Amino acid sequence: MTATESPTTHQLADWLKVLAEPRRLQILNLLMAGVQCNCELGAHLDLAPNLISHHLSVLRKAGLVEVERDGGDARWVYYAINRPNLEALTAAFASFFDPARILPRQPSCGPQATFVSDELIMGSYPS
Repeated sequence: MTATESPTTHQLADWLKVLAEPRRLQILNLLMAGVQCNCELGAHLDLAPNLISHHLSVLRKAGLVEVERDGGDARWVYYAINRPNLEALTAAFASFFDPARILPRQPSCGPQATFVSDELIMGSYPS
């Protein structure tokens, strides 16, 4: 997705699936405080390293987390928020859930349908 491209509802749903896991939200919350290593995350979350790695992997695949290995000792891995992707996610959800998108509309069927000259007025709205 580019900065000028709006995400599809399927892309939004995929992000929601990733974020629907409470531990992933906790990890993102911790990473909002800055770069963390696996052991720091584990200390805060009381999770086994393999579970933390699993959740970080899902967050990385979603593009929300970046990973960097220590230059001096590759055994150490550091995680951080992917700021541009978080900004894109924030903008996408802000746009999708913007109350200004709610338009006045009458149903085109049923007892509340609006009729003019015996013709049904068909409203239009974004799909």
